[in-house]
Amino acid sequence: MRNYEVSSNQFTLKVDTEKSVISVQLKSGEIWRITKKPYVLFTSGKKEDFPLPKESMKTKTGTSEGVRSFYELPDSDISIMTHVYVDFTTNNLVFELRVDGDKDGEIELVSFPAPFDYGAKKGEGYTVLPRMQGTLVPAGSRVNIRLGFIFCRDAYMPLYGQVKNGTGYAAIFDTPYDARYLMDDDRVAPMFRPTLGKMSYIRKMIFCFREPCDYNVIAKCYRAYVKENGRLVTLKEKIDKNPIVAKLIGCPIIHTKISTHVQPKCNFYNKEHPEKNDYFFTFAQRGEELKALKARGIDKAYTHFDGWGVRGYDNLHPSPFPPSEEAGGAEGMKKLSETTRELGYIFGVHDQYRDYYLDAPDFSYSEATMKPGGKYPYKTYWAGGEHTYLCSTRAVDYVRRNYNEFEKLGIKIEAAYLDVFSVAELDECYDPNHPTTREQCAIDRRHCLDILTDKGIIPSSEEIHDCILPSMVLCHHAPYGTTDMGVDSMEAQGIPIPLTNLVYHDCVVIPWIGFKGEFVGFGITGKDGAYSHAILNGDPVYCPIDATDEQIKQVKYACAIAEKLALCEMVSHEFLSDDYLVQRTTFSDGTVVEVDFGKEEYVVKSM
Repeated sequence: MRNYEVSSNQFTLKVDTEKSVISVQLKSGEIWRITKKPYVLFTSGKKEDFPLPKESMKTKTGTSEGVRSFYELPDSDISIMTHVYVDFTTNNLVFELRVDGDKDGEIELVSFPAPFDYGAKKGEGYTVLPRMQGTLVPAGSRVNIRLGFIFCRDAYMPLYGQVKNGTGYAAIFDTPYDARYLMDDDRVAPMFRPTLGKMSYIRKMIFCFREPCDYNVIAKCYRAYVKENGRLVTLKEKIDKNPIVAKLIGCPIIHTKISTHVQPKCNFYNKEHPEKNDYFFTFAQRGEELKALKARGIDKAYTHFDGWGVRGYDNLHPSPFPPSEEAGGAEGMKKLSETTRELGYIFGVHDQYRDYYLDAPDFSYSEATMKPGGKYPYKTYWAGGEHTYLCSTRAVDYVRRNYNEFEKLGIKIEAAYLDVFSVAELDECYDPNHPTTREQCAIDRRHCLDILTDKGIIPSSEEIHDCILPSMVLCHHAPYGTTDMGVDSMEAQGIPIPLTNLVYHDCVVIPWIGFKGEFVGFGITGKDGAYSHAILNGDPVYCPIDATDEQIKQVKYACAIAEKLALCEMVSHEFLSDDYLVQRTTFSDGTVVEVDFGKEEYVVKSM
């Protein structure tokens, strides 16, 4: 039998195994088809389409019905099983893939399922991508996705979707840790990578078809999915577990440095003016600046101090102790912590447990992340110079040790930022003494943050990998993807949408960097400002330690809105003008926020 048909309450699935065509016909009559073939890409560069199945059969259980097929690749020991079925309980379409017989390091990736054809004309729909905060790609336009790795800037969430003629789907990577996606013309192709060299487990995709459908529906499909799976941990729940988190709500972020010492082997070491590679501010000086800020009206704040360690920012990790002697040493840092807390502010520090510096006092390659073939990454980008990566399995022990050291020194830490954990790609480690999958890496990174929570410390990291989010409270920022992420004020790729906030607004605090009239910054295009995004999203903003009176006024306005909305779900987002400059968000408490990005005008309505 080559043709199969399964009907649910929402659609009819048809599978033609001979022609490799899959179609989904919705109740409205709209049809979504897969006409391309899935394929295997080998590390040799060879690409092999799935052949005709050796065998296909209909499957039926008490909850599902579908088609299971078996393939054998020519001139290879590789066999493949695919299963496409309708889950009658959820009315979702599910794809499963199992690859057997692959040799270690033989496969680069497997493209499965093949992408749904799109073909929508301008004005008929759009593609929704999880690139950073979120991207909408109107039909007829294109974006350049460099890598498409799940859990990096190309995908904060393992999710994408498409809308056409009012119908659409949310595509969810149910096995996301070794996944990526590819923009194939106007199609989106899900792909799966080996783990530690082999395709060693079943991979799974879930497609939620909806009519009517838009990007809000796609976001809420995914929110329901993570909630059912126990991964939607709200700020209310995080406050219940760690009461100090309540102090963060409505706080501006004060991010400043103590000391920096750029090492000669660092990429940005200034050879012409070596004196510019080193500078410091004392702990006492920073304390006085905070007192002045308090006197000028900043009643509460979250502080984040970089470079408190013996050799300054991004040096010697994971062993940065003792605190910088030139800045005042352990006693000076202890006094700054006390001053900060006396002001009603939160005392937070920058920390790092991925970049592993070769001149760190405890450095050993036995604890580093090993790549295939026994090699180690070698980097010189950051201030500390030569470094590789610390295996995530070892990071846990260093976090535990270092925060016990703070306690021994009498330095009260209320918040800690573990750098890059929620922006850097998940690492694999091939060391036989501590082999680590990408999934285990995510577990280890969460464990590091959970150690902080257990000690009554607010845990934060850089951006948002949603696999880390259950253990995070605050991120550094989560803006939008632009044409060049290394340059300020570039053009947006697609149309920015708050996809991440539509899923997770009430689960994490996302601050924005900028004030009215400023149209530059990381992840912010030259056509709108980060401050307006903060208002639209009900999020707080950063406050410079030397803020002007006007900046303080703006900080207090934005943070008052953020305090009101922090624990609320973002229910919907809308564009109110054809040029996308006028936008509206609605929150679960009934608050409606309207922002005109062109005029930088804001209206906040409470229902």
